[in-house]
Amino acid sequence: MAEGLRLGINIDHVATVRNARGGILPDPVRAAHLAIAAGADGITAHLREDRRHIRDADMERLAAELTKPLNFEMAATDEMIALAERLKPHAACLVPEKREERTTEGGLDVVGQEAQLAPRIARLKAAGCRVSLFIEPDEAPIAMAAKLGAPVVELHTGSWCHAVADGETARAEAEFQRLANGAAHAAKLGLEVHAGHGLDYDTAHKLAGVQAFVEFNIGHFLIGEAIFVGLETAIRRIRQAMDEGRGAGR
Repeated sequence: MAEGLRLGINIDHVATVRNARGGILPDPVRAAHLAIAAGADGITAHLREDRRHIRDADMERLAAELTKPLNFEMAATDEMIALAERLKPHAACLVPEKREERTTEGGLDVVGQEAQLAPRIARLKAAGCRVSLFIEPDEAPIAMAAKLGAPVVELHTGSWCHAVADGETARAEAEFQRLANGAAHAAKLGLEVHAGHGLDYDTAHKLAGVQAFVEFNIGHFLIGEAIFVGLETAIRRIRQAMDEGRGAGR
């Protein structure tokens, strides 16, 4: 295991496959148990307003059955806050959400939504949830996250990962430096720094070299890889990539 670098597995897209046909299979909660057995440090699940993948019953079972921390991704709505207050997951990660998007498209506008977020963050903290804010790796949202009292930020890695996948070398390097600088700034402010969105073997390896990061949350890529190599093998390979990258970055 990479020292100080945890791996959270997002199981949303097991539910996406299930929901494409209806019924109960494949079971995302079974995938969560398999991920933990393969070495995951925690499980992430995003209960969206439209319930396009994870359902309420999935969250109930995850909260009741998991032996590792549950990271409940949610929009900052009263409905979701109330559910987190009842289920009391280990962590609650507030993310932006639009019905028409295929997946999360960027970081939460914490600067523009300070007034709305402050009381919701306070409610989650009062319920015992470790609050995380999914934000862009820039100084203004990082500073606002600290002001709002969220102990954790998850930096959006999607722009960097897309640039890498598209072969846009200059943009990829600029986005990587943005992430590295953002992580360092957040850590300096006393925030715990996570990363997520679009990470694969190669990008997880490279980003692990940035010592300020302590957790990666990875889902879609690993569920896709599981089709070809199995979920356990995919998780063990991403863990190895993270371990090697963390060692190379020292």
